[in-house]
Amino acid sequence: MIRPVLLAVVAAAALAFPHVVTANYFIHLAVLAMVWMIVAAGTNVIQGYAGYVSIAQGGFMGIGAYSSALLSLDAGVPVWLAISVAPFITALAALIAGYPSLRVRGHYFAILTLAMNMVIYIVLVNWIPVTGGEAGTTGIPAPEPISIGTLEISFERRVNYYYLVLAALALTMLIVTAVVRSRVGRVLEAIRQNETFAEAAGVACWKYKLFAFVISASLAGFAGALYAHYMSFISPAPFSVDHSLNAILAVILGGSGTLTGPLVGAALTVALPEVLRIAEIFRLIIYGFALVVVVIFLPRGLVPWIADLAGRDWKLPRAQSAESR
Repeated sequence: MIRPVLLAVVAAAALAFPHVVTANYFIHLAVLAMVWMIVAAGTNVIQGYAGYVSIAQGGFMGIGAYSSALLSLDAGVPVWLAISVAPFITALAALIAGYPSLRVRGHYFAILTLAMNMVIYIVLVNWIPVTGGEAGTTGIPAPEPISIGTLEISFERRVNYYYLVLAALALTMLIVTAVVRSRVGRVLEAIRQNETFAEAAGVACWKYKLFAFVISASLAGFAGALYAHYMSFISPAPFSVDHSLNAILAVILGGSGTLTGPLVGAALTVALPEVLRIAEIFRLIIYGFALVVVVIFLPRGLVPWIADLAGRDWKLPRAQSAESR
């Protein structure tokens, strides 16, 4: 009973946020936080449920951002269609790159994805005729206005774009929830717990790992497309390895293998550096120290810790049902 009520309260707060906090700066931060929540939710599929660390999410976000931007700018594709196509282009890139990469395990996979991100970043920087290089791509249009009767909703307005990204985040969570609570989700948990045993049971683990990798990459590409059309300018800088590590950090900070944990972690990774601007000289030191403390003393993440404080036993949905049997 508590969970539906809490979900309703959070949904109501998210809908009311732009009207309660009217400052454009805070709405801007909320949009960026939700974009990173989409990235973190996708990262959680491969990292939290399959147990594989991907350091390529920033690069896949860049593929989605540039794909959507260039389709709308150079090919004249409507923005709504460009945003819809960008995740599939990113998924195709992940499929091509992930097919050979997921034959390896553990740290070797992490190293390969790190190399992927570096390659993507180098291409974005040096393919100047297409991407604009470090100077970036400007003039990226916002989605076309939507008319509902006599009402026209323009997404050049920050508040309207806030609700667009909020709807995209809700769609993302529906997809992720459907995946992790399906048979595929159970297999991914089995791979995370003991891949060798899962293979001995006849599971083609690499197929499920590839599926998780492609899903996580496509969601990162989706987030990248939303980011590009929101900012109206993109350069390779936001799609470097540093931002891939931020996505991993968000999952660990909030709670790896939980549905809500990556959302909390992503919100904190966006908000904390801004809050700590009051200590401009030491803010990065304080931020880093706080993250180290959380990782050491709360290894399961903030959300499981808060749930434990509330007297509840927080476990993955399928793992909990398996134990009850």
